[in-house]
Amino acid sequence: MNTSSRQTLPLVACDVWFSSDMLFVRLSDGREVGVPLEWFPRLKKASREDRNRWKLIGRGIGIRWENLDEDISVQSLIHPEMHAFCIPADFNV
Repeated sequence: MNTSSRQTLPLVACDVWFSSDMLFVRLSDGREVGVPLEWFPRLKKASREDRNRWKLIGRGIGIRWENLDEDISVQSLIHPEMHAFCIPADFNV
C-alpha cells in the first residue's frame, strides 16, 4: 500500500522589527504579522535599543528579550484570541 503523508512544518519567526507603536514579525512562510505594542507593556515602555536586543528561541517558535524578561510565541501572534494578553476589552481581534 502506498500512502503519502504530508508533514507540515511549524511556522517560525525569521525577523523582528518595530514601528513607533507596532511589533512586526516576518514568518517562515513569508507572511508578516503586526500587533500593537500596547499588548506588550514591557516592549512598549522599552527603549529602541532594548527592543532591538531580541533573539529567536526554540528554532524560531518564539522571540526572547532577555534584558526585558519578555517572551512571545509565534502562535500567540498568529492566534491572539487564544492567548492572554493585555488586550483592551474594546479591541477587535
